[in-house]
Amino acid sequence: MGARVTSLRHAASEPVLQVDLTAVADNTRRFVSWARGAVMAVVKADGFGHGLGDVARTAVAAGATWIGVTSLAEGVRVRESGVDVPVLSWLNPVDVDVRTAVRYGIDLSVPSLEHLAALEGGVRVHLQLDTGMARDGAAPETWLSLMSAARRAELAGRVSVAGVMGHLPCAGMPGANEHGKRALARGVEMARQAGLRPPVRHLAATSAALTDPGTHLDVVRIGAGLVGIDPSGTTRLRSALRLTAPVVQVRRVQAGTGVGYGHAHVTERATTLALLPVGYADGLPRTASARAEVWLAGRRRPVAGVISMDQVVVDAGDDEVLPGDEAVVFGPGDHGEPTVQDWARWAGTIPHEIVTGIGARVRRNVR
Repeated sequence: MGARVTSLRHAASEPVLQVDLTAVADNTRRFVSWARGAVMAVVKADGFGHGLGDVARTAVAAGATWIGVTSLAEGVRVRESGVDVPVLSWLNPVDVDVRTAVRYGIDLSVPSLEHLAALEGGVRVHLQLDTGMARDGAAPETWLSLMSAARRAELAGRVSVAGVMGHLPCAGMPGANEHGKRALARGVEMARQAGLRPPVRHLAATSAALTDPGTHLDVVRIGAGLVGIDPSGTTRLRSALRLTAPVVQVRRVQAGTGVGYGHAHVTERATTLALLPVGYADGLPRTASARAEVWLAGRRRPVAGVISMDQVVVDAGDDEVLPGDEAVVFGPGDHGEPTVQDWARWAGTIPHEIVTGIGARVRRNVR
């Protein structure tokens, strides 16, 4: 017996990502109230997928007094969005466009002697030290040389040393920050012995800001926390995203029906399948296929089969579902819908990857 198909020619046909800036504002205010120093709102990766300019303006209005980005290009976008607080960019090539940084008033990190040697024009810099990541930042054996060279560059008017910074590799683990704290303190003392007087020290990102007040120093860098993600798992923040997709087709199938590529899912009983026009090209991780759920017709429904590039099939059981009905792929979870954290768990990844991976063809609705 063939499947019975219901379709609606004029049903809505696109997924929508709703960005709740009131959640960003609320989260920012909470960090401002908790922090011992200032809050730097980190808006890299298009504001963690929430919109760089929108998140930056919202965070500053809610009390953040710094903005952090990775690239100079992101810093320029922040300035062009109307933000006038200090901006720091910390992941730049040796031949970064220093004139643009000076023109837009963007601070640059200095992770090596080579980076420092290329700077001029009185650009403001933060000496970036490797405090345990073995990633970005100057290696400890170069710190003394870096401080001495920075002092010479400052005296020559090529740079102005505004800060010293580091990063913590295991910030959410109890007791894991002591090495990083001691390392940054040692670097700051080296800077002072070289004659530098950097007014700003910063080490903590979201996890450390929530779990270890001793890491706060002069500024805390909050990125994931702005948009409701707590990597430490200690605090409930407000999620700022809600992804919805309309049902575009409904079919009734019999037991034993294979669904999607490879028939990775075979129905165990007669059931209703609903088709959503959203897939891995839109940011749904294909690795979540066997576990993922969406909220549809008042309850969570399992994804049936493999998540495709442009579409996903949902098993709605015996409940009535019609083309045009809205499915919530993820949201804050207040009404039982899946959350970003759920999708990260199903995919074996972190929430950061989910929120930054939503594709460009998904329509954004900012409120």
